[in-house]
Amino acid sequence: MVQTLGVASHTAEFGFELRTCRWAELAWPPGAESESDGTAIVVARQLGTKRRRWDTIVLECDLEALRQRANFGLDRLDSDLLHVVRNAPAEWTYYRDALPHPGYPWRYVREAIHRADDRGILETRKNGNRIEIRRTWAYPDWVERIVAIENKPDLDASAARALGSQLEYDVAMGLADEVWVATEETGERVDPALFEDLPVAAGILALDPESLTADVSWYPRSLAVDEPGTRILERPDGGHRDDSAARFEYVDPATKAAKRLAIAERAYERGWRSFVDTMRPDCRHFELRARDPQQALPYCAAKGRCQTAAECSGSCSDFEPEPPVWRTRGWPIEGGPGKRSQRILEERRRRRRPGL
Repeated sequence: MVQTLGVASHTAEFGFELRTCRWAELAWPPGAESESDGTAIVVARQLGTKRRRWDTIVLECDLEALRQRANFGLDRLDSDLLHVVRNAPAEWTYYRDALPHPGYPWRYVREAIHRADDRGILETRKNGNRIEIRRTWAYPDWVERIVAIENKPDLDASAARALGSQLEYDVAMGLADEVWVATEETGERVDPALFEDLPVAAGILALDPESLTADVSWYPRSLAVDEPGTRILERPDGGHRDDSAARFEYVDPATKAAKRLAIAERAYERGWRSFVDTMRPDCRHFELRARDPQQALPYCAAKGRCQTAAECSGSCSDFEPEPPVWRTRGWPIEGGPGKRSQRILEERRRRRRPGL
């Protein structure tokens, strides 16, 4: 059940991250008096690539195109499915004539065609021994910009040093249109984060997690997402006097565009990933508590505070399964309070997808 009681201060990065995501859903873009007409926001957390994971991702989307994306369902389209649905013709055509060569064996394309047909997002038919395809809907160009945010509520010098190399990678690679650092608002005239050694291309956001308000301390530079990116592979590690060159490689714009779309599809599927996906809501101590009508946060009655996802697991010394009687006789709704918490958060996440 959701209780409107106080929760612990958002000093832990996990709780701060949840509040950053909720602020972005309510008030993005930062520094603007109102949301731009025709723009919708999709927020995801803990998502990225094999080499880089971001705390928060904000997708700025064309609203009408986002509604059209809903035709393809809530689940993401992986790279194989995207290759099929983005190139599917309006009229019946043999699939090898309709689709560009994927760069891998055609049997994997046939598997993707059958998966798309099973999901109802592509039409197929047999013409002799040939598989012909026809699109059900045109895949829309729904993503306008991708913004990456790193959450550091207490951005001291050591945290800034660790974060600096990650932000340098983001700026050089240029997968996101902008990169930001969100830190907790201190009330000082000059934000302490401005004195830290961070790339000047990264923006700095001072967030008050209690009131869900934010001020821009430093605006970011727009990154060249349509140009080749530079992937940093290895840095000099000989200390301040080490002048040896870093190892890097270039990434072509087409590869970057494909990766950006794959990230957007995963964000669309996940939302900002309900925290109960990685917690134990079936524990008798697990609760949802809300300080305000804006957001329900996890709360551990045994610890007396907002717990982290790493703490809330079956290995926790305070973990106790819900009593069986809680999951019988439909109390409070079939499945017990843990299942009810999951349904509440899933319904809220689904409402952020126009057209569903």
